[in-house]
Amino acid sequence: MNITLRADATPSAPALLLRPWGEPDIGPLVEAFRDPALRRGARGPMESAEDVRAWLELQERGWITGERLAFAVLEGHPGPGEGWLAGSVVIKRGVSGQGPAEAGYWTAAHARGRGVAPRALEAVTRWTFEIFETFAAEGLESVNLLHQVDNPASCRGAEKARYEFRQVLPAQPLAFPGPGHLHVRQAGSPA
Repeated sequence: MNITLRADATPSAPALLLRPWGEPDIGPLVEAFRDPALRRGARGPMESAEDVRAWLELQERGWITGERLAFAVLEGHPGPGEGWLAGSVVIKRGVSGQGPAEAGYWTAAHARGRGVAPRALEAVTRWTFEIFETFAAEGLESVNLLHQVDNPASCRGAEKARYEFRQVLPAQPLAFPGPGHLHVRQAGSPA
């Protein structure tokens, strides 16, 4: 998969490169998931190279089926076309492709507070609307973003990426142990 997206630099943060996950990300993912705040929101362990390889296989399968389009978010340029792992953004679609897609993201501890999440989320959301309008019989009308109520940073990131707050959702044990927020981004929402 040779898909790469970019998000421009800001006065306080470097440009971002977004690309599908791969083998070079094993070490940086293990390191990123040493952060207790990141582990709290994780759906499974990411403590070893074996854990990460299993997760990478799920990401690759998601690209093949079109159900889970996950991007590594990199910043800076230590090597050709690469950067330091700053986070992740994913767009999830159901098997039928009907209804809204769902966005998710996280930011590595060292990259928080510099607008990484909203810039990456904006780039992937814009790409998602373009790609589904181009290749699907019917364009994608909206993307949902869910996060726990006790995660105000995710709320700010969603709003900066023009995801409008819609409602508080009740807890859904296992997936969402506490109440959550639903944010929605409509296709064609103004820049």
